[in-house]
Amino acid sequence: MTDSADSPSFRLAYVPGVTPAKWVRIWAERLPDTPLGLLQVTPAEASDVLREGAADAAFVRLPVDRTVFSAIPLYTETTVVVVPRDHVITAAEEVTVADLADEVVLHPLDDVLGWEQLPGEAAFERPATTEDAIELVAANIGVLVVPQSLARLHHRKDLTYRTVVDAPRSDIALAWPEDATTELVEDFIGIVRGRTVNSTRGRAPQAPAERKGERERRKPQTGGGAGKSAAGAARGRSGGAKGGGAKGGAAKGGAAKGGGGRRATGGGKPRRRP
Repeated sequence: MTDSADSPSFRLAYVPGVTPAKWVRIWAERLPDTPLGLLQVTPAEASDVLREGAADAAFVRLPVDRTVFSAIPLYTETTVVVVPRDHVITAAEEVTVADLADEVVLHPLDDVLGWEQLPGEAAFERPATTEDAIELVAANIGVLVVPQSLARLHHRKDLTYRTVVDAPRSDIALAWPEDATTELVEDFIGIVRGRTVNSTRGRAPQAPAERKGERERRKPQTGGGAGKSAAGAARGRSGGAKGGGAKGGAAKGGAAKGGGGRRATGGGKPRRRP
């Protein structure tokens, strides 16, 4: 999408936990005349923002509606449990869901892990946001299981986290409306996928024969060159005809003298019959 034909721009949405700075920097280097605008949205808002055209593409948490959006999965996040620094869980480097059985596990309304069954004991009420749940962890109300990027985003000095090896995980993807795959979207896809500035950005490359044909068509043709080529072809045909005749004569001669030739192969005079 563009604001106008004369002043194109690209709008990128992203959910909390995603850090788009690296890709934004590469964009600025490759397309300095096309500004990139950033829009942070909640996971629930991401699809609506794309549908309404408020963003050209977005870093989202899967799943998304694949009948409406194209999506390129990028990476899967590690899941961690956030606890106070003096919590017993910090004695281990990694824990399992079963290790949380006796804990009050907070379940914010914006949870992104999609639990089939939340571990541990449920809190009296669900916090509105992950940020609110972090505050409750700091107050020793319970523990919180989130993707590692969200634990880092809401980092506090009095809290830490440990990996939960068998918890659900969150997948991050680049998504955009399937019917709005613009040139600028293709440019950003190439950046995210690590393509070089000279790449074809996903378009079908020409076959070697096609490229060779184009090079031949671009070569300048002169009258002298064309005449020489025609003359060479004529000489080749003439020489071929003469060569064929000579060979034909040799073949006939060989056929006539074939018997004598065979008798002479024994060496010396022919042997007489006894």
